[in-house]
Amino acid sequence: MIREGEKAIDRRSFIARSGAVLGAATLLAGCDDTPERVSAASTQASAPFDPTDWASVRSQFDLSPDLVHLAAFVLASHPRGVREAIRRHAAGLDEDTNGYLSSNEVALEDEVRSAAGNYLGAGASEIALTDSTTMGLAMVYSGLELKEGEEILSTTHDFYSTHESIRLRSVRNDSSWRKIDLFSDSASASVDEIVSNVELGIRPETRALAITWVHSSTGMKLPVRAIADGLLEINRNRDEDERVLLCVDGVHGFGNQDVSPVDLGCDFLVSGCHKWLFGPRGTGLIWGNSNAWERVVPTIPPFSPNSIMAWINGSEDGPASLSPSLDQTPGGFHSFENRWALKDAFQFHDAIGRDRVAARTQELAQSLKEGLSDLPSVSVVTPMDAELSAGIVCFEVAGLQAPEILTQLRAQNISASVTPYAQLYLRLGPSIVTSEADIDKTLSALRRIV
Repeated sequence: MIREGEKAIDRRSFIARSGAVLGAATLLAGCDDTPERVSAASTQASAPFDPTDWASVRSQFDLSPDLVHLAAFVLASHPRGVREAIRRHAAGLDEDTNGYLSSNEVALEDEVRSAAGNYLGAGASEIALTDSTTMGLAMVYSGLELKEGEEILSTTHDFYSTHESIRLRSVRNDSSWRKIDLFSDSASASVDEIVSNVELGIRPETRALAITWVHSSTGMKLPVRAIADGLLEINRNRDEDERVLLCVDGVHGFGNQDVSPVDLGCDFLVSGCHKWLFGPRGTGLIWGNSNAWERVVPTIPPFSPNSIMAWINGSEDGPASLSPSLDQTPGGFHSFENRWALKDAFQFHDAIGRDRVAARTQELAQSLKEGLSDLPSVSVVTPMDAELSAGIVCFEVAGLQAPEILTQLRAQNISASVTPYAQLYLRLGPSIVTSEADIDKTLSALRRIV
């Protein structure tokens, strides 16, 4: 059971209310395959890709033109280049599975890490590949080396995946864990308030701070750099193994912000690649600096040469040294066609320009926030300040429940979602597949509702 205040909500009714956890609200409506529409779609699909033209960017996706897509961040559609790469690798695996795998796996995964490193402004050797944000968070928090009495500090604003990863670790190892509030009201929060609450929350026994870059609950974008700067002062007089690691769930900033993990000043950045990056489904990564990786023990056996040869040679202690990119990447067999096509997703964003993607997302989100704030009975809970917001826009309407608004928007061909938290807000996410006309259509639809 999930508790909301004193009211118990069972799993089925919670999912029905939120319409977001499993992406139920983002299913596409039926298509009208008239000859005129098929012809227009074919012409658009055959046109050369122009990354400087937002209409051309939108044309790379097979999203239904009948819908306004404001929930792509739940689980994204693939652009043409990614779709083609998935098909190409799948065909190779279908034709000669063992041959294609043995001939390509090492080189293709190196290409993915290299593309990710170029995109992140980081070294490829610092990047481990995962299947999702949840997997990455679990690996970091489960593998973090803590001595008796040391703790992980998180916040009340993080998503289930962060909280549950740390809770499960505490159950297994009887380790300590606390949560703190970073602000009392998201709409009016300030950088000073957030940083001050972080610094007040750190204790001598704190070894890791778990935060979320962009909150999926309110759309708040944390000032990670300012938090990192505060931790620098705290860590200045600590030994290396007592330094507070800044661990960031970055999934709702990754792919829509023009900032590298080095710019953020964090020790770990964990993200799925199938949301704002529009990468292949079932892909993700962990970036960590070398000092931070040294404090994490692998959770899932890797298939790295180091680890396998240590086992073959009878070592009881594993490999003598660990390579983050190889020895922290979970072993086993994966959806390889999707993983290897991740390179094409990074190249798609690189072609458009990370700075242009960020500016476009911010511009559309700002327009949406301003339009919402002019509607009667609507309260925007996402900060208006661009420094404290990204692509997610959350709001509520007096007298109406979020799932009710979701249903009415869907009836007007607006694809949105509801925050999967105890506090339900309507959630919209403008992105590179959204146009100014889509924002206008959404605001018009809401005027008819409120």
